[in-house]
Amino acid sequence: MLKKALVFLAFLMSVNSAFADTNNSPVGTWLTVDDSTHKPTALIQIIQSNNGTLIGKALKGLRPIDSPESRCTECTDERKNQKIQGMTIMKNMKPNGDEWDGGKILDPDIGTEYSCKMHLEDGGRKLVVRGYIGFSLLGRTQVWIRQNNE
Repeated sequence: MLKKALVFLAFLMSVNSAFADTNNSPVGTWLTVDDSTHKPTALIQIIQSNNGTLIGKALKGLRPIDSPESRCTECTDERKNQKIQGMTIMKNMKPNGDEWDGGKILDPDIGTEYSCKMHLEDGGRKLVVRGYIGFSLLGRTQVWIRQNNE
């Protein structure tokens, strides 16, 4: 009986640590919410790249004006006129203590790329993403909502 209880306890601890590890990383699918209208705007998938940095891809636009054929007409780099759906909009995010920074994030509506930093809140259920130019004080923040645990 004691042996079964110890095995069950070990199982519970491993399940708990697996969830804790997931909630300590932004890897997963996120619902972006407009910081002005507070309405959902897109689904973004954050994955870890081969070099260990995080990248984010636009999975789907959720606004009435979005379609699978929407393109980044305002982009000025290699993404010019490319479909937004499937596009890498976040790149080179590196861990730095309890946050990730050093990367860039693209606003495909206006084609501008910003420096980016982000951190998790609410047990990993929210991702606070700040895009800025120059200093972090000059920018804007969005809170993204986790859609799954990957």
